[in-house]
Amino acid sequence: MMTLEEFAGKIRESCEIVVFTGAGISTESGIPDFRSPGGIWTRYRPVTYQEFVASEAARIEAWKRRLETHEAHKNAKPNIGHYFVQSLDAKGKLIGLITQNVDGLHNLAGLPDEKSVELHGSNRKIVCLNCGRSFDPDPIIKKLVGDFSSPRCDVCGGILKSATISFGQAMPQEAMRQAQEWTVRAHVFVVMGS
Repeated sequence: MMTLEEFAGKIRESCEIVVFTGAGISTESGIPDFRSPGGIWTRYRPVTYQEFVASEAARIEAWKRRLETHEAHKNAKPNIGHYFVQSLDAKGKLIGLITQNVDGLHNLAGLPDEKSVELHGSNRKIVCLNCGRSFDPDPIIKKLVGDFSSPRCDVCGGILKSATISFGQAMPQEAMRQAQEWTVRAHVFVVMGS
């Protein structure tokens, strides 16, 4: 393992850096890790993509879980880790960021969209599985009170889903291609929070 001084030296010397982040970078921002004790996947069985598409009951269950985490995600602010990645870009050192996180905090810290790949999607938007239209989650979430049915697209009537990758759902091909391209180009590959 390298020392902090050695790490800082590598960062200073390199102009070809790729950063990979996982859930641990956002816990300081108040977003719980999904798999840690008390995390959502320790309390609930995941709703697979296939179940979500096939079953209204599964969609309602998934939306109830989304309700449980929505405020924490909505109110979360970037922390020093997110700003560190943005500072690498500002200094011209960052090829790109590859993240497993769905919270969008790197972009809120000022990292341009074209410099980030969100492998697992983003919970900062809702997508129609039929027509592909994207929606702001807040108005949709506000309608999910009491006994509700799963939300539908107001354009085509299709099923709405968080723009995140569910268990059993294919990884986004373009995001995977971009992540691989950046990784191959990197002189320094930094892993944070994973």
